[in-house]
Amino acid sequence: MKETIKVTPMLGLVLVFLGGVMWSTIGVAIRLMEEASVWQILFYRSFSLTIFLFFIIVLLYKENPFYLIYKSFYPSLVGGVSLFAAYSFGIYSIQTTSVAHAMLIFATAPFITAFLGWIFLRERVKLTTWVALIFAIFGIFLMVSGDNSKSNTGGNISAFFSAFGFASFTTALRWGKNGNMLSCVFLSGIFGVIFTYFICLLINLSFFISINDATIALMMGVFQVGAGLVLYTLGSKTLSGAELALLSMSEPLLGPFWVWLFIGEYIDFNTILGGLILLLAIFGNAFFYIRNVRNNMKNASQ
Repeated sequence: MKETIKVTPMLGLVLVFLGGVMWSTIGVAIRLMEEASVWQILFYRSFSLTIFLFFIIVLLYKENPFYLIYKSFYPSLVGGVSLFAAYSFGIYSIQTTSVAHAMLIFATAPFITAFLGWIFLRERVKLTTWVALIFAIFGIFLMVSGDNSKSNTGGNISAFFSAFGFASFTTALRWGKNGNMLSCVFLSGIFGVIFTYFICLLINLSFFISINDATIALMMGVFQVGAGLVLYTLGSKTLSGAELALLSMSEPLLGPFWVWLFIGEYIDFNTILGGLILLLAIFGNAFFYIRNVRNNMKNASQ
């Protein structure tokens, strides 16, 4: 199998960051929904995600996506299940605890990724990345500090499992980096369609929703989640797990900004200050990463 896209370290950095940017638009999409429930949204989103990934894999790799799952079966299975778990537990946590508490727990994902990468893949995390991670979680803490909503133990635990699921997905991408790991994203879409279908049946939710809600949910599967996961997965080949998860934090960084820009929701000072610290952490780590890449290229040419 020969890939049609050559991902350099610099391109990988940009792709992963842009993946987080795509994910950050979820707040605007949810605000524009009229009445669809979370499970109805997930069903339509998973359906369009699966179709989108099928055609992306066929166009990029000229192979059957199901055959690619077979060729990288274990990383794809672990990654697909982990990604679906991250979505499901994340939804439950947001429904049952405050968004602020959920976001803060989600921000532990890079630390969990660093631990899993070290245990299973022997990936060492640079000191500059550890410093950036600490600054990043402090920035998230400031962003959510103004929220006085009560937390819920079950919701907080679910948020942790969501963070663990995303960390496991990222580790699986690094595990199967020599193959085509878009297969695990495709597999997560299949899991999403199957499980949300049965959940809707179980709780007696209709599959018929308004044209507005169906259109937005289908577009989320392609442009918000789908495109973001494609960019993130392609960029995962050149970065460590901790660096991947850190760059993906452009999602909580930009989420409040898009809602303010397009919906007009108020942003307080703590959100702005925390966002600036998070931005500093992301770009500070990127600066040292680029410098190391250039130094390595320079030494290799001598």
